[in-house]
Amino acid sequence: MENTDLDAFVRGLEVAMKRTGWKAAPLSEASGMGTTAVRDLFRKKSSPKVSTAFALASTIGMTVDEIIRLGEGAPSLIGNFIPVIGEVGAGARVPLTDVHENNGGMFSVAAPSQLLRRAPASTFAAVIVSGDSMMPMYQPGDILFYSRATHEGIPDEDIGRPCVVEDATGMAWLKQVRTGDEPGLFHLISLNPNADTMHNQRIKWASRVIFALPEDMVERI
Repeated sequence: MENTDLDAFVRGLEVAMKRTGWKAAPLSEASGMGTTAVRDLFRKKSSPKVSTAFALASTIGMTVDEIIRLGEGAPSLIGNFIPVIGEVGAGARVPLTDVHENNGGMFSVAAPSQLLRRAPASTFAAVIVSGDSMMPMYQPGDILFYSRATHEGIPDEDIGRPCVVEDATGMAWLKQVRTGDEPGLFHLISLNPNADTMHNQRIKWASRVIFALPEDMVERI
């Protein structure tokens, strides 16, 4: 990015923070920086590193380009979109895309009204189903929405439900999660009887699927 783009990013970041309610210190910490990073950015009116811009944008739930557009005076889509951060394996083995390294996701989709009635769009993320182990409930290419994980392990109320799961090796799965044979272990169940179930797995986190849409029903932004 050119310096002019990064300057527009700083202006857009200030607009985005006002509209989403983020304060400087919490945003700095949530983005993996010191508590004064955002404040210093505004005070010095300096351009951030590209990696810093990516981290700040994704924490807010936007892409760098979207924040630059805000800084250039474009209409805001804040509150109306959800980033699709990558694929989730329903039989296929896929690594979890790190939203901080991927500029807010592969692309963004309009937030379904059903989700906005529950919570702000910034609290959700989405993934694309890869593989057929969760058929007939979920088809390859479906877009699944879930609450961004702010916990380790899995909440008790999500046990027994289809979940987006990151296992101990960093792979992302779509599975029904059940308690394993020993504490800290979980069975990752496939709904398709022809697909394998993963027994006694260690997981980093799991978050249940809240809403799903076929790919052709999703509005890309």
